[in-house]
Amino acid sequence: MRYLPLTAEDRRSMLDAIGVKSIDDLYRDVPEAARRDGLVDLPPHASEMEVERRIARLAAKNLTAATAPMFCGAGVYRHHVPAAVDAMIQRGEFLTSYTPYQPEVAQGTLQYLFEFQTQVALITGMEVANASLYDAATGTAEAIAMAARVTRRTKALISGGVHPHYSETSESSLRYTGLEIETLAPDPLGTEDLLGRLSGDLACVVVQNPSFFGRLADFKLLADSCHEMGILLVVVVTEPVALGLVTSPGEMGADIVVVEGQSLGIGLNFGGPGLGLFATRDKFLRQMPGRLCGQTVDQDGKRGWVLTLSTREQHIRREKATSNICTNSGLCALAFSIHMTMLGETGFTALAEVNHAKAVQLAQKVAAIKGVKVITEAFFNEFAITVPGSATELVEKLAAKGILGGVPASRLYPTWPELDNVLLLAATETNSDEDLDALASALKELV
Repeated sequence: MRYLPLTAEDRRSMLDAIGVKSIDDLYRDVPEAARRDGLVDLPPHASEMEVERRIARLAAKNLTAATAPMFCGAGVYRHHVPAAVDAMIQRGEFLTSYTPYQPEVAQGTLQYLFEFQTQVALITGMEVANASLYDAATGTAEAIAMAARVTRRTKALISGGVHPHYSETSESSLRYTGLEIETLAPDPLGTEDLLGRLSGDLACVVVQNPSFFGRLADFKLLADSCHEMGILLVVVVTEPVALGLVTSPGEMGADIVVVEGQSLGIGLNFGGPGLGLFATRDKFLRQMPGRLCGQTVDQDGKRGWVLTLSTREQHIRREKATSNICTNSGLCALAFSIHMTMLGETGFTALAEVNHAKAVQLAQKVAAIKGVKVITEAFFNEFAITVPGSATELVEKLAAKGILGGVPASRLYPTWPELDNVLLLAATETNSDEDLDALASALKELV
């Protein structure tokens, strides 16, 4: 076998060392009913070129964001990523081992992480940020755990406007930690009463801005009310481009901010990878999960960078760790930082303005269609509409016309039939006027 270097003698030697007669004996603890009888139903072996051609034919059946007008968002957004980003992340200064266990050797890595942290702190309006987390879903769970450590309380309240994947991930990750999490019903209209649910035993309240349904909100009053009761306010953001235009979570009084950074520098890639941005107040610094890079000088007085705080499980005893997720998204953080640097403050704001303008333009077009109603009053680049009948069926019909027409809310809330007619639409700088017209024209025909 070309890719299996072990000979029959090698396998026989290993089986003898283990003390079994055959490979089948290795599976004797697996019940007979769970074992496969015969070969897997796969095509026979083929040459590399034949396999490439077959996969290409299968891939050609996909309707992709690169080949069709696309209005899908729901936590993952399509933006233009400059070609320079991919070129820059391959520079030798950034090539290093996966995890810097001797981090000061990798000065290029530490420097870009330091710059990344600065950018995250600036756009979130917070005082300190870490060197990235795995993604925003696990970052939300980390934020709740951090709030519990800070407040020494064991209850958390998650708004119905928070992305369902984030709340589900938090519930799964923290299920056996002794924390009690209450997740409210999905809230497309922003009518839930968070103030009325505040209590002195809450560690934190988790909200999202813009919400999963695209709604923008001012959480200043909620933040003040939380602080009066010793509760931390966690603000989640799934679209970081929004931070170029809307009031930052820090300005609203957030204590912890979690952002999904996929929009900048990373691209879609069928939904991943993600990038967790995590920022907080300076007074909570030592309870922040992940790593923190800092600036210093060496013995010759030259500027350099170090890992200032390393309180993940791989650096510290498990019971002392602030995070047991022993990975982050270093390469994605680098891509994010390069994209942000290329944009600059002015470019970042301009990008946000274009996104909002495109969404307003789209909302005006679809609102004029009989049977369609825009239900998100204030939004950035994504909003929710209601349509006659099933939003899922409508999306399938749009796909048949070569249009990726948004995300049905029921896809992420399958047990909430009242959301069956709710459709999320997102518009970014990648959507041309022709794209908007194509969707509006198709909706007029189909609804």
